Amino acid sequence: MPRSRFTLYFLLATLGLQGCGSSDTDITKAETSKSNRLEQFDRALHQHTAVLASDEFEGRAPATPGEEKTTTYLKQQFLAAGLTPGFGDSFFQQVPIVEIKIDPSAVVDIKGDTMNARLTYGVDMMVGTKQQQEAIEVSDSELVFVGYGINAPERNWNDYEGLDVKGKTVVILVNDPGFATQDPQHFNGNAMTYYGRWTYKYEEAARQGAAAALIVHDTAPASYPWEVVANSFSGPQIDLQSPDLGASKLKVEGWLNLDQATALLAAAGENYETLKLSAAKPGFKAIPLNHSFSVSFNNELRRTTSNNVIAKIDGTEHPNEYVVYMGHWDHLGKDPSREGDQIFNGAIDNATGTAALLALAKEFTLHPPKRTVIFLAVTAEESGLLGSKYYGENPVYPLAQTVGAINMDALGSIGRVKDVVVIGHGFNQLQDYMERFARQQNRVTIPDPAPQKGFYFRSDHFSLAKFGVPALYAEGGYDSLAHGKEWGRQQQKDYQDKRYHKPADEYRADMDLKGAAEDLELYFLIGDELANSRDWPEWNEGSEFKLIREASRNPQ
Repeated sequence: MPRSRFTLYFLLATLGLQGCGSSDTDITKAETSKSNRLEQFDRALHQHTAVLASDEFEGRAPATPGEEKTTTYLKQQFLAAGLTPGFGDSFFQQVPIVEIKIDPSAVVDIKGDTMNARLTYGVDMMVGTKQQQEAIEVSDSELVFVGYGINAPERNWNDYEGLDVKGKTVVILVNDPGFATQDPQHFNGNAMTYYGRWTYKYEEAARQGAAAALIVHDTAPASYPWEVVANSFSGPQIDLQSPDLGASKLKVEGWLNLDQATALLAAAGENYETLKLSAAKPGFKAIPLNHSFSVSFNNELRRTTSNNVIAKIDGTEHPNEYVVYMGHWDHLGKDPSREGDQIFNGAIDNATGTAALLALAKEFTLHPPKRTVIFLAVTAEESGLLGSKYYGENPVYPLAQTVGAINMDALGSIGRVKDVVVIGHGFNQLQDYMERFARQQNRVTIPDPAPQKGFYFRSDHFSLAKFGVPALYAEGGYDSLAHGKEWGRQQQKDYQDKRYHKPADEYRADMDLKGAAEDLELYFLIGDELANSRDWPEWNEGSEFKLIREASRNPQ
């Protein structure tokens, strides 16, 4: 964007969007009609997205000059809208992070009576660590196949039952037993549960005392090719700093290419395809592989801090009960090694969601809530939900008193649509609110068309859900009012193929954000009802988070 155009956007936005009418403090609740609200949301989304996705913000990477510009802008906008700081007398919750860069010359040795192999980084395997140490070594660690690596008491399922894996290396299948069987009564069938996420598998292996964990990559159950693993886990990895320097985590978190995993299992006398199904059945027992795992590598460490930005509107009657809106402000920054465009502007992902926070904050100042409403712009989502994870582990407001959370990540830009996609369809009662208000818009809610990809566990609301807070995550649908469903799906595919996580994800003045504005109205209506009622939405039966919520709300 030309600097003169950016400066105009910045000045207008800093003054509270006076140029687009969204700073009119004399607008009352009675005067704010539905059409006026939608127009204001549309204008605010364009205004803020244009600024946040401009080249001047350098792709909004954590702990860079782009972060300073972004968080300063958010603070100014919250102040201009009349909100108060959400972290004591500050808008900023500091998030201590560490960057860990592994030496890519690392090799893995697999040794045994029937297989001796040296595996190459990026081709045969990927390894890394969350332990904040300059050198990592695992030597002659016994390999054990533990099926899907799941310990789910509410499902009477424990792949580690009767097993001591202290100091050992566990080999784990990706996804969960439901995907393997396609039985909707088994786990969630084709729809991934949290137990299918690779993050959970590493966490559980660490809780069990393993030294290392290797996940078997298989494109169908993983929902992405090996290249995604190789690209995502190479280069600097960001994690939260921890007092124990990550000692409670695995020494090594890794992946095995399917060919190498199949060869390892065959060397132990096992067949991969057979094991996928047998491990998906109740009563599966872990299998010693009679081979050992060794690896050593060095790390470069850089410790720094980033910031979550938190603003609030105090409740008039129940200030100690909270409704949370959230979205991540960060993106991928810039890559000076690239030829041509080096900036990953992240207009859709997630300047739109951050803009939505600001637009909603302004709207709520016109409708003072009875419960406190929190606006949480989190950092380092692109590095593994780290900002929201830090908030979940260090909540500023008690999670047991948090009524619910609504997350906004990558709003739609294809205009008005008939449908709303609920990610995590059927998980909790917040969906009931969305269905009711969607009907008022003459729209319908539909399930995630790719539940096997586990998107519910891949955005920031999950960091609160895992502590029991009912959380809603939805996206604009595909069924375009103007052009139909097939056109809408093609537009979504075009974004995924050509702009998602690429420098081409840039703001354009001709973006049609009217559908995003309608989604934003849905989020406002849901939050407004929660903030002005005595409702406490719950997780539905069968959810892995229901017992956590009940325990937090009713401590013994």
